[in-house]
Amino acid sequence: MSNIWRCKLLSSLLTLLIISSCVYVCEGQDPTAVALPPAAEICDGVFISYQLLDRRKEFPHVKNVTAQSWAFNATANVLNTGKDVLRSWKLFIGFQHDEILVSADGGIPFEAGELPAAVGNGTTLVGSNLPDLETSINTANDLDQIQALIKISGTQFGVKPPGLPMPKNIKLDNDGYRCPRPTTKKRIMQACCKRDPKYKKKLLKAKFIPRQKGDLTISYDVLQSYDNNYLVQVTMENHSPLGRLDRWNLTWEWTRGEFIQQMKGAFTREVDYSGCIYGPPGQFFKDMDFSNVMNCQKHPVISDMPPEKYNDTDLGKIPFCCRNGSLLPIIMDPSQSKSIFQMQVFKIPPDLDKKSLFPPAKWKITGVLNPAYQCGPPLKVQPTILPDKRGLDAINYALASWQIICNITKPKQRKTRCCVSFSAFYNESVVPCNTCACGCDGDEDNGRCNPDAKAMFLPSEALLVPFENRTKKTVAWAKLKHFQVPRKLPCGDNCGVSINWHVASDHKGGWSARITLFNWKPLPFKDWFTALQFKKGVSNGFEKVYSFNGTLLRTFNHTIFMQGIEGSNYLIGQDNDTNPKVPGKQQSVISFTKKFMPGMKISKGDGFPTKVLFNGEECSIPTHFPMKNGNQRNVYLVQELLILVLAFTMIQILY
Repeated sequence: MSNIWRCKLLSSLLTLLIISSCVYVCEGQDPTAVALPPAAEICDGVFISYQLLDRRKEFPHVKNVTAQSWAFNATANVLNTGKDVLRSWKLFIGFQHDEILVSADGGIPFEAGELPAAVGNGTTLVGSNLPDLETSINTANDLDQIQALIKISGTQFGVKPPGLPMPKNIKLDNDGYRCPRPTTKKRIMQACCKRDPKYKKKLLKAKFIPRQKGDLTISYDVLQSYDNNYLVQVTMENHSPLGRLDRWNLTWEWTRGEFIQQMKGAFTREVDYSGCIYGPPGQFFKDMDFSNVMNCQKHPVISDMPPEKYNDTDLGKIPFCCRNGSLLPIIMDPSQSKSIFQMQVFKIPPDLDKKSLFPPAKWKITGVLNPAYQCGPPLKVQPTILPDKRGLDAINYALASWQIICNITKPKQRKTRCCVSFSAFYNESVVPCNTCACGCDGDEDNGRCNPDAKAMFLPSEALLVPFENRTKKTVAWAKLKHFQVPRKLPCGDNCGVSINWHVASDHKGGWSARITLFNWKPLPFKDWFTALQFKKGVSNGFEKVYSFNGTLLRTFNHTIFMQGIEGSNYLIGQDNDTNPKVPGKQQSVISFTKKFMPGMKISKGDGFPTKVLFNGEECSIPTHFPMKNGNQRNVYLVQELLILVLAFTMIQILY
């Protein structure tokens, strides 16, 4: 055989060898695939591992070893090598070197929330795009379906090379699995977790806490539930006879990465979806258009819709919604004491099933000028009974219900938003609102006023003047009446609403008073009310309010409840077009009888309220009353002098 034929034969054999090699490789696994560690090959359960890849010194460079920061990269692996599907896997990594997690591609930090996040006490990672791990049997050993690989990057502190800053522990956090102490070899930590043969899934009967009573109750009722979202209805009910809310703002804290897709009957103050895009939801809902999401904040602030949105098909059509955030007391209008809205809430792993329902925590509610409410935690209660959508006589239940109880708390000193001044016909001076009754202003910071000084007496006309314009009148009045003028004048009250209580008359059988309400805010108060508490005998002597509607609530600390009559139920806002500014005001006279308290002493405090509320907010009241021996002569003394003069004249005539 010639050399030419020999060369051709060798070439053909070599070609066949190459082709056969290629066929063998194509029919086998990817030659670039990383081989599984030997421990994974023999694991009959769930194999977990953590591998530190590299780290490098970060800026700033410091001499203190414990304060030096290091950037690190690592991988975590969860591989299902058992015969059961692993649902909603949860991997705990026990970080211990003040780690700050920057990214976790392939997993979602369950407790950490938004990244970067401090995870120095450890963190739990859950599945993002692969929350459930199939079995090798069901997938023909497809690693893409039975394995979750998480690429981790972050910052750690305090371990100087050649030391290796490894976690304290790693474990599978799913119920029904037990993990041994992981083995560590240099940069790799691994363990084989197996089913606990003693574990039995308990089917617990639902136990509900009895519904509680409170000044304000909030019901969180789930109406529909899907694997990754649910529809919930939130109902707020005002049960306090003297509590109310105007332009309420409701907020809470999502604890499991939820976000609000859409709402009806209310809206979030900020339409913000950045928390979804840059947070855990963006890792899981990769194909979702987050520009249509209402809110992704951990602490959303929610407000009621205006009335004109009630019939809006997309935003309204919810009973008891769309009243600009007004929750009135039941004694004023029961139909206005409830507010409802609905929202579609989306969830993230590991809560991807219809039964994983968790209410938000840390509920807070505030208003424009309302009581301060303290809200408790959500309590799971018997599912709420809902009206039948078909209009039939049938009972419908919510899927799950939680109740939040909010009670009115007494405002702390200088934390109220309204104040009271006292005056009387027998004294020309007005005892004004307390210094800094509603908080101190900037003058205190600049040292221009004294926040601890007693408020100075005022002339009556000064009540119509904003505090910043009262200084000249106050000082002039003090000099005229020979009152002491402190070197540094007291600070203002800074209250949005002020109330003047003026004792107008006092006679043997009864007495009268005049109440004036001043609104220093630019916004009006619709359906306003005020409530006053006196000593028991004084309240029982209540007869009539002449310009308002007035009611004596005997069962509620003998409180006199007053509200505007039809056509006068608006306390208009401050007029800013005048100089000085003119407040909105309402005024009425109130008459009392002394039949139930014949020995009452007006000037000793019996004619002044002990507690005053405006729209449910407890107001700051003065610490003392106008005195009879004040800067005006006592009218009783004048009467006595007239009687003496008359008697002396009669004696002269008779004799």
